[in-house]
Order: sequence, then structure tokens, then C-alpha cells
Amino acid sequence: MRIEEVQSTSKKERVATHTHIKGLGLDANGTAIGMSAGFVGQAEAREACGLVVDMIRQKKMAGRALLLAGPPATGKTALALGISQELGSKVPFCPMVGSEVYSSEVKKTEVLMENFRRAIGLRIKENKEVYEGEVTELSPEESESSTGGYGKNISHVVIGLKTVKGTKQLKLDPTIYDALIKEKVAVGDVIYIEANSGAVKRVGRCDAFATEYDLEAEEYVPIPKGEVHKKKEIVQDVTLHDLDAANAQPQGGQDILSLMGQMMKPRKTEITEKLRQEINKVVNRYIDEGIAELVPGVLFIDEVHMLDIECFSYLNRALESSLSPIVILATNRGICTVRGTDMTSPHGIPVDLLDRLVIVRTQIYGPIEMIQVPISCLIMCFNFPM
Repeated sequence: MRIEEVQSTSKKERVATHTHIKGLGLDANGTAIGMSAGFVGQAEAREACGLVVDMIRQKKMAGRALLLAGPPATGKTALALGISQELGSKVPFCPMVGSEVYSSEVKKTEVLMENFRRAIGLRIKENKEVYEGEVTELSPEESESSTGGYGKNISHVVIGLKTVKGTKQLKLDPTIYDALIKEKVAVGDVIYIEANSGAVKRVGRCDAFATEYDLEAEEYVPIPKGEVHKKKEIVQDVTLHDLDAANAQPQGGQDILSLMGQMMKPRKTEITEKLRQEINKVVNRYIDEGIAELVPGVLFIDEVHMLDIECFSYLNRALESSLSPIVILATNRGICTVRGTDMTSPHGIPVDLLDRLVIVRTQIYGPIEMIQVPISCLIMCFNFPM
């Protein structure tokens, strides 16, 4: 008798450099487990990072940052990602390199602040009236053109939605039909339509059609439970930088100069401090009303010795901000010159900022760890689906 395993139709994550890191690999007492959560060795550094995670959860890291110091290829980036994973899967993680701040178009401090805002998430919860279900019918109704001629306009759209409890037929505005086309909605898809705004969201293909095609690119979802018309809590995760960029987009006019400006590739523009303050006021109001929840993420700055004295001064100020993420710095330098000055300092960081840092040292891998690395790679190859 021949038995074959059926491959899952769920989406597979792309395997990149540090996608195998799932945490710090600590037990309940905070002790490092040999090969765990994608880590090999670095037990002391992992346990120290575990203490930092506890300090962050107890809200005792305000105004401070973490410095990972050690030779190249000793897992500094992996430790930063492990801290982010320990804090939660939805916590934003924003990696950058110290040399990224140098640009001919944007100020150094602007690049730093932009990455600070990328690392601060906002979870917005809204209760909305929606129509949700599997599309059983989708038929646009046409009418004669009101402007004359032989063309026809879509007067309305008839759509059928089906759930476990029942079915409904809806008559929708033609503007919603444009949204349905943009979302590439077809019969058999699971969608929801917001009753107030008319926004359409395609959730996925109904799992009843999972056996039709042998394609793994499609996401199959179960048919919704309950009634077609319901109140649903919709959660959206955005970063403060997303809000900044959305409100900083210039709205062009219809004149020839505006059209030319839209056609040409725009230069990167700075977001003003006034705009950020206005967005902060709106965010604080949403938090006070209970609509939104702030999710401080992790900003990881590698090769921090590449920053100059102006950037370090700005970092001091940014760490004191009420909207500040967890800042993790990494360097492989010992005592060197602070860029932009003549003074030398440990790790090329000014002493006043160094006093704010919790320093964790990483060690060079020994012979035992070097043997364990290929073993852990084999284990990960068996765990990841090919």
C-alpha cells in the first residue's frame, strides 16, 4: 500500500540570516539552555540580556539603553533580535547601521529620529459594523449612460455573502465595485465590507476550494461563523513613522507644474517637528480614550562607533523622550576616537552617553561551540520545511 504525505497549503516564511532566532533560549530561572531558540553558546550574554528583558517588562529601562560589545560574528545582532522576540511577536524591530545617517539629502538627526519612530508601534482597536462572508454571487448591474453616447455605467452591484449561520444578498454602491476590483475579489473568496466607510478587505480564499489547485501561494481561510452582518473588533498595527509619512505627503494640484512634479522621482524630504508634535497629540488622545495602545519596539544600531558627536548628543535627548523605544547599540571597537572630536573613549562613545548604557559583552566562540554550530544547522534544516 502506497502512502504519501500531503503538503500543507499554508504560506511558508522566507528563511533569512536571523529568522531562526525565536528568543534568548532561557529556562524559567533565567539560565541559558545549551542549544535553544536558535542560539549556540554565548550563555553569559544571553542570561544578561534576559535580565535586561525583565527590566524592560518592569519598566525600569526608561532613559537608558543597552550596548552589546564584542568581536565580529559573535551574535550581537542575534541577541538584539532575541530580546525583541522575548518582548512579543508583534513588537516592532528596526535594525540600522551607524553609517546610514550620512546622506546628502537628509540631516543625520532626521535619519535617527525617523528610525526611532519606525521602532514605536501603535495598535489601534476599533469596533465596526461589517458584512462578512464567502462571496457566492458577484454581478454588476449596468444602466444607460446619463451623459449620452453608447457607453453604459454600473448602477449598482449585487453581491451574495454566506456564513455558517446563513446567507444575505446585498445591493452595493458602484464605488464599492471599484474597491472589489482593486482587491481582486472573486466568487469563493472570504471578504468583509465596512458598513460605514464601504472599505473592502479580502481575507483569503475559502478553504472549501483548497483542493481545486495545487498552488501554495493562496491563503485559505475557514468560512466565517455567526451572521453576515455583525459588529467586529478590527485591530491595525502601524508605526509612528507610518503616520508621519502618511500625513507628510504633499497633495498636488491639477496645474502643469504639479503634474510634472508627480511624474518626476521626488527627493526624500524631511518631516517637520511641528507635524510630529501634532501626530503625538492625536496618538496621546487615542491612548487616553482607550482606542489605541502604544507598543514600544526595539531600535538596533549596529556599528555605533560610526556615529559622530552630533548624533550622540541627539541620542541623549531622544532617550529622555516619553515616546522612546528600547535602544540597543552594538560595536566591535575598543578604545577609539569619537568621530567629530579629538577625544578618545571606550567603544568610540562619549562618556556622558556611556554612563546611560547597560553593557553586555559577547565572547569569541570556542572549539566546542564551533562543533555545535553545524549540528544546530542540521537540526534547523529538519525543522524547516523544504
